[in-house]
Amino acid sequence: MGFFARIGNIWKGFLSLWVSDLETRNPEAVYEAAINERVQRHKDLKKAVSGIVYLRNKTSAELEEKEAALKEVMMQLPVAVEEGEDEVALLLIQRKDELTGEIESLSDELKKIHDQAEDAKNSLLAFQSEIEKLRRERDQMMAKKANAEARIQINETLDGLSTESDIKALDNVRTHVNKLQAEADIGTELKEGSLDAKLSRIREKAANSSARAQLEAMKKQTAAKRSQAAAASEAAKKSI
Repeated sequence: MGFFARIGNIWKGFLSLWVSDLETRNPEAVYEAAINERVQRHKDLKKAVSGIVYLRNKTSAELEEKEAALKEVMMQLPVAVEEGEDEVALLLIQRKDELTGEIESLSDELKKIHDQAEDAKNSLLAFQSEIEKLRRERDQMMAKKANAEARIQINETLDGLSTESDIKALDNVRTHVNKLQAEADIGTELKEGSLDAKLSRIREKAANSSARAQLEAMKKQTAAKRSQAAAASEAAKKSI
């Protein structure tokens, strides 16, 4: 291999790598290019199919015309024979043979064209289905790409966070909250141990004791009244 050929191969390799890298960086553009290329081929195939369909319709119309002419000849021939018009009958027979041959040829040709048209239409539909499939694949791949990129970004963000700093910040918050709670507890304990608090508890107990004494006295008075009422009732019954 010559020097320049080797240099050419190296440049081709570099170009191939560059194109490959460009394609992987722009996947949506690659899909769009592939779809557009297929759409153009679909248009070209559609034109070809329309030409075959036109030829089929034209051949079918010619066949119908020849069949109508043959039918007319077949109606005229018996009349010419019956009236003894031999020359006319001969011309009609020749015309009949010609039309019969043309009809057979057109029928064979129409069958072939019809088969070609059906195959072409099926190919057109299959090609259109392939384009739609490629579009769905593009949408799915772009969704996967976006999802993967989002996950990678989240992972990179999480990796960039300092776990030690987070733990230190949480410890500081916990310590501060516990100190506030301790301050509140000390205030409550001091308040409960003060003279005012003790005096207040004594007053509360004294008030409760006085209330209980009054309640007991009221209960005794009520019981005495009930006893007197019962005695009076019993005495009244005896006197009767």
